[in-house]
Amino acid sequence: MDQEHAKARRKPRSDSVRNRERLLEAATAVFRLGGAHTSLEAVAREAGVGIGTLYRHFPTREALFDAVYRHEVDLLADLARELSTDADPVAALKAWLQANVRLVATKKGMIEGLQLAVVGSSELKAYSYERMVEAIGLLLDRAASAGTIRDDVSPDELLRTLLGIFYSHGPADWQPTALRMVDVFVDGLRKR
Repeated sequence: MDQEHAKARRKPRSDSVRNRERLLEAATAVFRLGGAHTSLEAVAREAGVGIGTLYRHFPTREALFDAVYRHEVDLLADLARELSTDADPVAALKAWLQANVRLVATKKGMIEGLQLAVVGSSELKAYSYERMVEAIGLLLDRAASAGTIRDDVSPDELLRTLLGIFYSHGPADWQPTALRMVDVFVDGLRKR
């Protein structure tokens, strides 16, 4: 029993960590092009690993979607931290919101799978919600503290607005409209 606990606490090997990252990158690329029903063998091939390696890291398709979704959320949270040092806090907020629109636009083939991952997991919903609200809050609070935007809009309200922009797209060329709506919304937040 002690060996099992020691094994569970052991730091993953560097090649295992690299393989996991390659699988996440490959899954993102393959699902983006081929959609949620693309074969997992195609993901393994794109990553340059065997299917057994994929299943060791991600025992189910849902586990892979979950990991890809978390990875995307983490990238957005990291971007918010990077942008939080921008000299213009409103420009930083706008850039982060626009990055979200661009991310959704480039992930069209993945949307179905990512939505399935979130719908099936209340823990994943909570994780992504907390990370996104924290990221927005970082940028929103900074801009409000600088006195450049209104301080009566919460990170949760801004996240819901962003989601509304995503889900309201209709035509195939929705991205320019979504980016424009982000600009309009951020301009509406400015103190006059």
